[in-house]
Amino acid sequence: MLDDEHYMNLVLKLAKKGEGLVSPNPMVGALIVKKGKIIGKGYHKKCGSPHAEVLAINSASEDLKGSTLYVNLEPCVHYGRTPPCVPEIVKAGIKRVVIAMQDPNPSVNGKGIEMLKEAGISLTVGVLEEKAKKLNEVFIVNVEKKRPFFIMKSACSLDGKIATRTCDSKWISGEESRKYVNRLREKVDGIMAGINTVIVDNPMLIPRNERPKKIPVRVILDTKLRIPISSNIVRTAKDFKTIVFTSDSEESKEAKLRSMGVEVVKVNKDEDGRVSILEVARELYKREIMSVLVEGGGEVNSSLLKHGLLDKFILFYSPMFIGGKNAMSMIGGRGIEFLKDAQKLKIERLRKIGDDICVEGYVHGDY
Repeated sequence: MLDDEHYMNLVLKLAKKGEGLVSPNPMVGALIVKKGKIIGKGYHKKCGSPHAEVLAINSASEDLKGSTLYVNLEPCVHYGRTPPCVPEIVKAGIKRVVIAMQDPNPSVNGKGIEMLKEAGISLTVGVLEEKAKKLNEVFIVNVEKKRPFFIMKSACSLDGKIATRTCDSKWISGEESRKYVNRLREKVDGIMAGINTVIVDNPMLIPRNERPKKIPVRVILDTKLRIPISSNIVRTAKDFKTIVFTSDSEESKEAKLRSMGVEVVKVNKDEDGRVSILEVARELYKREIMSVLVEGGGEVNSSLLKHGLLDKFILFYSPMFIGGKNAMSMIGGRGIEFLKDAQKLKIERLRKIGDDICVEGYVHGDY
Protein backbone atom coordinates (compact mmCIF):
# COMPACT_ATOMS: atom_id res chain seq x y z
CA MET A 1 0.00 0.00 0.00
CA LEU A 2 2.86 2.40 0.77
CA ASP A 3 4.32 1.69 -2.68
CA ASP A 4 0.89 2.38 -4.20
CA GLU A 5 0.71 5.75 -2.46
CA HIS A 6 4.26 6.61 -3.49
CA TYR A 7 3.58 5.93 -7.16
CA MET A 8 0.15 7.63 -7.04
CA ASN A 9 1.76 10.79 -5.66
CA LEU A 10 4.06 10.76 -8.69
CA VAL A 11 1.02 10.26 -10.94
CA LEU A 12 -0.75 13.29 -9.41
CA LYS A 13 2.33 15.45 -10.00
CA LEU A 14 2.42 14.27 -13.60
CA ALA A 15 -1.28 15.00 -14.07
CA LYS A 16 -0.89 18.55 -12.75
CA LYS A 17 1.40 19.37 -15.67
CA GLY A 18 -1.75 19.60 -17.79
CA GLU A 19 -3.29 22.28 -15.56
CA GLY A 20 -4.92 25.03 -17.61
CA LEU A 21 -4.38 23.18 -20.89
CA VAL A 22 -6.69 20.13 -20.94
CA SER A 23 -10.11 21.71 -20.32
CA PRO A 24 -12.86 20.54 -20.67
CA ASN A 25 -11.08 17.27 -19.93
CA PRO A 26 -9.72 16.31 -16.50
CA MET A 27 -6.02 16.29 -15.59
CA VAL A 28 -4.73 12.73 -15.80
CA GLY A 29 -1.31 11.17 -15.28
CA ALA A 30 -0.20 7.56 -15.63
CA LEU A 31 2.80 5.47 -14.60
CA ILE A 32 3.64 1.88 -15.49
CA VAL A 33 5.76 -0.03 -12.98
CA LYS A 34 7.37 -3.45 -13.37
CA LYS A 35 9.49 -5.17 -10.70
CA GLY A 36 9.84 -1.91 -8.77
CA LYS A 37 10.98 0.08 -11.81
CA ILE A 38 9.06 2.78 -13.72
CA ILE A 39 9.04 1.67 -17.34
CA GLY A 40 6.47 4.07 -18.81
CA LYS A 41 4.77 7.36 -18.01
CA GLY A 42 2.58 10.02 -19.56
CA TYR A 43 0.09 12.77 -18.84
CA HIS A 44 -2.79 14.30 -20.77
CA LYS A 45 -1.32 17.42 -22.38
CA LYS A 46 -4.18 18.97 -24.33
CA CYS A 47 -7.84 18.34 -25.11
CA GLY A 48 -8.00 16.10 -28.18
CA SER A 49 -4.48 14.71 -27.68
CA PRO A 50 -3.80 11.10 -26.53
CA HIS A 51 -4.79 10.19 -22.99
CA ALA A 52 -2.23 9.59 -20.24
CA GLU A 53 -2.65 5.80 -20.23
CA VAL A 54 -1.98 5.50 -23.96
CA LEU A 55 1.07 7.79 -23.72
CA ALA A 56 2.42 5.70 -20.83
CA ILE A 57 1.91 2.46 -22.78
CA ASN A 58 3.54 3.89 -25.91
CA SER A 59 6.53 5.20 -23.90
CA ALA A 60 7.25 1.85 -22.22
CA SER A 61 10.92 0.87 -22.28
CA GLU A 62 10.22 -2.89 -22.07
CA ASP A 63 7.51 -5.52 -22.40
CA LEU A 64 4.37 -4.60 -20.39
CA LYS A 65 3.23 -8.11 -19.52
CA GLY A 66 2.89 -8.47 -15.74
CA SER A 67 3.27 -4.73 -15.06
CA THR A 68 1.14 -2.38 -12.91
CA LEU A 69 -0.52 0.76 -14.24
CA TYR A 70 -1.08 3.68 -11.86
CA VAL A 71 -3.62 6.32 -12.96
CA ASN A 72 -5.43 9.04 -10.99
CA LEU A 73 -8.76 8.69 -12.84
CA GLU A 74 -10.69 5.62 -13.99
CA PRO A 75 -9.69 4.77 -17.59
CA CYS A 76 -12.35 5.58 -20.19
CA VAL A 77 -14.39 3.12 -22.25
CA HIS A 78 -16.12 5.49 -24.65
CA TYR A 79 -15.21 7.22 -27.89
CA GLY A 80 -14.94 10.97 -27.40
CA ARG A 81 -12.31 13.14 -29.03
CA THR A 82 -9.99 10.13 -28.70
CA PRO A 83 -10.49 6.33 -28.64
CA PRO A 84 -11.12 4.55 -25.29
CA CYS A 85 -8.18 3.57 -23.08
CA VAL A 86 -9.39 0.31 -21.50
CA PRO A 87 -8.95 -1.83 -24.65
CA GLU A 88 -5.37 -0.54 -24.97
CA ILE A 89 -4.63 -1.47 -21.35
CA VAL A 90 -6.04 -4.97 -21.85
CA LYS A 91 -4.18 -5.45 -25.13
CA ALA A 92 -0.87 -4.38 -23.53
CA GLY A 93 -0.96 -7.29 -21.06
CA ILE A 94 -0.91 -5.12 -17.96
CA LYS A 95 -1.57 -7.31 -14.91
CA ARG A 96 -2.77 -4.78 -12.32
CA VAL A 97 -4.33 -1.30 -12.40
CA VAL A 98 -4.30 1.09 -9.43
CA ILE A 99 -6.87 3.91 -9.69
CA ALA A 100 -7.19 6.94 -7.41
CA MET A 101 -10.83 7.78 -8.14
CA GLN A 102 -13.81 6.67 -10.18
CA ASP A 103 -14.74 8.91 -13.09
CA PRO A 104 -17.98 10.85 -12.34
CA ASN A 105 -18.67 11.19 -16.06
CA PRO A 106 -21.80 9.06 -16.80
CA SER A 107 -20.11 7.77 -19.97
CA VAL A 108 -17.51 6.07 -17.74
CA ASN A 109 -18.55 6.01 -14.03
CA GLY A 110 -17.61 2.43 -13.13
CA LYS A 111 -17.78 1.01 -16.65
CA GLY A 112 -14.01 1.17 -17.07
CA ILE A 113 -13.48 -0.62 -13.76
CA GLU A 114 -15.96 -3.36 -14.72
CA MET A 115 -14.37 -3.87 -18.12
CA LEU A 116 -10.92 -4.23 -16.56
CA LYS A 117 -12.29 -6.76 -14.05
CA GLU A 118 -13.92 -8.75 -16.83
CA ALA A 119 -10.56 -8.89 -18.60
CA GLY A 120 -9.05 -10.52 -15.49
CA ILE A 121 -6.96 -7.52 -14.48
CA SER A 122 -6.37 -7.05 -10.73
CA LEU A 123 -7.73 -3.70 -9.47
CA THR A 124 -7.14 -1.38 -6.53
CA VAL A 125 -9.40 1.67 -6.42
CA GLY A 126 -9.30 4.64 -4.03
CA VAL A 127 -5.57 5.21 -3.46
CA LEU A 128 -5.14 8.92 -2.52
CA GLU A 129 -8.72 9.48 -3.59
CA GLU A 130 -9.17 12.81 -1.76
CA LYS A 131 -6.02 14.24 -3.33
CA ALA A 132 -7.23 13.09 -6.74
CA LYS A 133 -10.62 14.74 -6.23
CA LYS A 134 -8.98 17.98 -5.15
CA LEU A 135 -6.81 17.98 -8.27
CA ASN A 136 -9.85 17.62 -10.53
CA GLU A 137 -12.34 19.66 -8.50
CA VAL A 138 -13.22 21.71 -11.58
CA PHE A 139 -14.01 18.61 -13.66
CA ILE A 140 -16.15 17.12 -10.87
CA VAL A 141 -18.30 20.26 -10.59
CA ASN A 142 -18.60 20.45 -14.40
CA VAL A 143 -19.86 16.87 -14.61
CA GLU A 144 -22.10 16.84 -11.54
CA LYS A 145 -23.59 20.36 -11.78
CA LYS A 146 -23.40 20.96 -15.53
CA ARG A 147 -21.88 24.41 -15.05
CA PRO A 148 -18.49 26.10 -14.71
CA PHE A 149 -16.45 26.10 -11.49
CA PHE A 150 -16.51 29.68 -10.15
CA ILE A 151 -13.59 31.09 -8.12
CA MET A 152 -14.03 34.46 -6.42
CA LYS A 153 -10.78 36.42 -6.29
CA SER A 154 -10.69 39.67 -4.34
CA ALA A 155 -8.11 42.06 -2.93
CA CYS A 156 -9.32 43.91 0.13
CA SER A 157 -8.33 45.83 3.21
CA LEU A 158 -8.42 44.20 6.63
CA ASP A 159 -11.91 45.68 7.10
CA GLY A 160 -13.16 43.96 3.92
CA LYS A 161 -13.20 46.94 1.53
CA ILE A 162 -12.24 46.51 -2.13
CA ALA A 163 -12.20 50.24 -2.96
CA THR A 164 -12.56 53.62 -1.26
CA ARG A 165 -15.72 55.75 -1.45
CA THR A 166 -14.19 57.40 -4.55
CA CYS A 167 -13.73 53.93 -6.14
CA ASP A 168 -9.94 54.08 -5.81
CA SER A 169 -8.58 50.51 -5.65
CA LYS A 170 -5.10 50.56 -7.22
CA TRP A 171 -3.38 48.99 -5.58
CA ILE A 172 -4.82 47.39 -2.46
CA SER A 173 -2.86 44.17 -2.81
CA GLY A 174 0.93 44.07 -3.08
CA GLU A 175 3.12 43.21 -6.04
CA GLU A 176 3.70 39.60 -4.97
CA SER A 177 -0.06 38.99 -4.68
CA ARG A 178 -0.63 40.47 -8.13
CA LYS A 179 2.01 38.15 -9.58
CA TYR A 180 0.22 35.21 -7.98
CA VAL A 181 -3.09 36.35 -9.52
CA ASN A 182 -1.49 36.45 -12.96
CA ARG A 183 -0.43 32.82 -12.53
CA LEU A 184 -4.00 31.98 -11.52
CA ARG A 185 -5.38 33.69 -14.61
CA GLU A 186 -3.54 31.43 -17.02
CA LYS A 187 -4.99 28.31 -15.37
CA VAL A 188 -8.69 29.14 -15.88
CA ASP A 189 -10.91 29.15 -18.96
CA GLY A 190 -12.56 32.49 -18.26
CA ILE A 191 -12.18 35.72 -16.28
CA MET A 192 -15.43 37.45 -15.28
CA ALA A 193 -16.12 41.04 -14.23
CA GLY A 194 -19.15 43.30 -13.94
CA ILE A 195 -19.65 46.44 -15.99
CA ASN A 196 -18.86 48.76 -13.05
CA THR A 197 -15.40 47.21 -12.78
CA VAL A 198 -14.87 47.76 -16.50
CA ILE A 199 -15.99 51.41 -16.34
CA VAL A 200 -14.09 52.32 -13.16
CA ASP A 201 -10.86 50.30 -13.56
CA ASN A 202 -10.68 49.84 -17.36
CA PRO A 203 -8.94 46.46 -16.92
CA MET A 204 -7.51 44.11 -19.55
CA LEU A 205 -8.44 40.90 -17.66
CA ILE A 206 -5.60 38.85 -19.10
CA PRO A 207 -2.50 37.25 -17.56
CA ARG A 208 0.31 39.79 -17.40
CA ASN A 209 3.03 37.15 -17.52
CA GLU A 210 5.66 37.35 -20.23
CA ARG A 211 4.68 34.08 -21.93
CA PRO A 212 1.28 32.97 -20.57
CA LYS A 213 0.47 29.37 -21.44
CA LYS A 214 -3.15 30.36 -21.94
CA ILE A 215 -5.30 33.49 -22.42
CA PRO A 216 -8.74 32.95 -20.84
CA VAL A 217 -11.97 34.18 -22.37
CA ARG A 218 -13.01 37.54 -20.91
CA VAL A 219 -16.61 37.56 -19.65
CA ILE A 220 -18.42 40.82 -18.89
CA LEU A 221 -21.82 41.14 -17.18
CA ASP A 222 -23.46 44.29 -18.56
CA THR A 223 -27.25 44.47 -18.18
CA LYS A 224 -27.78 47.71 -20.13
CA LEU A 225 -24.80 47.30 -22.48
CA ARG A 226 -22.98 50.34 -21.08
CA ILE A 227 -19.50 49.07 -21.94
CA PRO A 228 -17.49 51.93 -23.49
CA ILE A 229 -16.34 51.40 -27.06
CA SER A 230 -13.01 52.98 -26.00
CA SER A 231 -12.46 50.53 -23.11
CA ASN A 232 -9.43 48.24 -23.11
CA ILE A 233 -11.76 45.24 -23.21
CA VAL A 234 -13.43 46.34 -26.46
CA ARG A 235 -10.30 47.73 -28.11
CA THR A 236 -8.52 44.38 -27.73
CA ALA A 237 -11.49 42.08 -28.44
CA LYS A 238 -10.10 41.00 -31.81
CA ASP A 239 -6.93 39.82 -30.07
CA PHE A 240 -8.51 38.22 -26.99
CA LYS A 241 -11.86 36.41 -27.06
CA THR A 242 -14.48 38.48 -25.24
CA ILE A 243 -18.12 37.77 -24.37
CA VAL A 244 -20.49 40.45 -23.08
CA PHE A 245 -23.76 39.27 -21.52
CA THR A 246 -26.58 41.80 -21.65
CA SER A 247 -30.36 42.06 -21.29
CA ASP A 248 -31.29 45.59 -22.42
CA SER A 249 -29.40 46.90 -25.43
CA GLU A 250 -29.66 48.89 -28.63
CA GLU A 251 -29.07 46.99 -31.85
CA SER A 252 -26.68 49.68 -33.11
CA LYS A 253 -24.44 49.29 -30.03
CA GLU A 254 -24.55 45.50 -30.37
CA ALA A 255 -23.58 45.74 -34.05
CA LYS A 256 -20.70 48.09 -33.28
CA LEU A 257 -19.35 45.80 -30.58
CA ARG A 258 -19.62 42.75 -32.83
CA SER A 259 -17.75 44.58 -35.58
CA MET A 260 -14.93 45.12 -33.07
CA GLY A 261 -14.74 41.42 -32.21
CA VAL A 262 -16.99 41.25 -29.13
CA GLU A 263 -19.47 38.37 -28.83
CA VAL A 264 -22.70 39.85 -27.47
CA VAL A 265 -25.07 37.37 -25.82
CA LYS A 266 -28.55 38.36 -24.66
CA VAL A 267 -29.97 36.67 -21.56
CA ASN A 268 -32.97 37.31 -19.32
CA LYS A 269 -32.81 39.40 -16.16
CA ASP A 270 -32.96 37.96 -12.67
CA GLU A 271 -35.30 39.09 -9.88
CA ASP A 272 -32.92 41.99 -9.09
CA GLY A 273 -33.08 43.36 -12.63
CA ARG A 274 -29.56 42.26 -13.61
CA VAL A 275 -28.40 39.73 -16.19
CA SER A 276 -29.36 36.28 -14.96
CA ILE A 277 -26.19 34.71 -13.58
CA LEU A 278 -27.81 31.28 -13.89
CA GLU A 279 -28.31 31.79 -17.63
CA VAL A 280 -24.76 33.11 -17.93
CA ALA A 281 -23.47 29.94 -16.24
CA ARG A 282 -25.44 27.77 -18.70
CA GLU A 283 -24.13 29.71 -21.70
CA LEU A 284 -20.54 29.46 -20.50
CA TYR A 285 -20.89 25.72 -19.93
CA LYS A 286 -22.22 25.29 -23.49
CA ARG A 287 -19.09 27.06 -24.74
CA GLU A 288 -16.86 24.71 -22.68
CA ILE A 289 -15.70 27.54 -20.42
CA MET A 290 -15.36 25.24 -17.42
CA SER A 291 -13.51 27.36 -14.85
CA VAL A 292 -14.05 31.06 -14.22
CA LEU A 293 -12.00 33.45 -12.09
CA VAL A 294 -14.40 36.13 -10.87
CA GLU A 295 -12.72 39.53 -10.62
CA GLY A 296 -15.91 41.55 -10.38
CA GLY A 297 -17.13 43.79 -7.60
CA GLY A 298 -19.39 43.19 -4.65
CA GLU A 299 -22.61 42.90 -6.69
CA VAL A 300 -21.23 40.16 -8.95
CA ASN A 301 -19.88 38.28 -5.91
CA SER A 302 -23.23 38.67 -4.13
CA SER A 303 -25.16 37.37 -7.13
CA LEU A 304 -22.97 34.26 -7.40
CA LEU A 305 -23.42 33.55 -3.69
CA LYS A 306 -27.14 34.16 -3.77
CA HIS A 307 -27.65 31.66 -6.59
CA GLY A 308 -25.35 29.00 -5.14
CA LEU A 309 -22.78 29.25 -7.93
CA LEU A 310 -19.67 30.19 -6.02
CA ASP A 311 -17.35 27.24 -5.40
CA LYS A 312 -14.07 28.66 -4.17
CA PHE A 313 -12.60 31.92 -2.90
CA ILE A 314 -9.07 33.35 -2.97
CA LEU A 315 -8.83 36.55 -0.93
CA PHE A 316 -5.84 38.85 -0.50
CA TYR A 317 -6.01 40.89 2.70
CA SER A 318 -3.73 43.92 2.68
CA PRO A 319 -2.48 45.42 5.98
CA MET A 320 -4.59 48.58 5.80
CA PHE A 321 -7.93 49.98 6.92
CA ILE A 322 -10.16 51.89 4.48
CA GLY A 323 -13.33 52.45 6.52
CA GLY A 324 -16.37 54.51 5.57
CA LYS A 325 -19.92 53.34 5.02
CA ASN A 326 -19.74 54.33 1.35
CA ALA A 327 -16.55 52.41 0.64
CA MET A 328 -17.05 49.33 -1.55
CA SER A 329 -17.36 45.96 0.15
CA MET A 330 -16.28 42.57 -1.14
CA ILE A 331 -19.86 41.26 -0.92
CA GLY A 332 -22.67 43.58 -2.00
CA GLY A 333 -26.40 42.98 -2.18
CA ARG A 334 -28.80 43.46 0.71
CA GLY A 335 -26.87 41.25 3.08
CA ILE A 336 -28.38 39.06 5.78
CA GLU A 337 -30.39 40.02 8.86
CA PHE A 338 -29.34 37.20 11.18
CA LEU A 339 -26.02 35.46 11.73
CA LYS A 340 -27.69 32.05 11.45
CA ASP A 341 -28.22 32.85 7.74
CA ALA A 342 -24.55 33.71 7.12
CA GLN A 343 -22.80 31.88 4.28
CA LYS A 344 -20.76 28.99 5.67
CA LEU A 345 -17.19 28.77 4.41
CA LYS A 346 -14.37 26.26 4.72
CA ILE A 347 -10.91 27.79 4.94
CA GLU A 348 -8.42 25.44 3.30
CA ARG A 349 -5.23 27.46 3.23
CA LEU A 350 -3.84 30.53 5.00
CA ARG A 351 -0.46 32.06 4.14
CA LYS A 352 1.50 35.25 3.72
CA ILE A 353 2.31 36.54 0.23
CA GLY A 354 4.57 39.56 0.49
CA ASP A 355 2.86 41.81 3.06
CA ASP A 356 -0.59 40.38 2.28
CA ILE A 357 -2.47 37.50 3.87
CA CYS A 358 -3.93 35.08 1.33
CA VAL A 359 -6.99 33.09 2.41
CA GLU A 360 -8.20 30.24 0.18
CA GLY A 361 -11.22 28.06 0.76
CA TYR A 362 -14.56 26.72 -0.38
CA VAL A 363 -18.21 27.76 -0.18
CA HIS A 364 -20.76 25.33 1.22
CA GLY A 365 -24.54 25.42 1.52
CA ASP A 366 -27.05 27.95 0.27
CA TYR A 367 -26.74 31.71 0.57
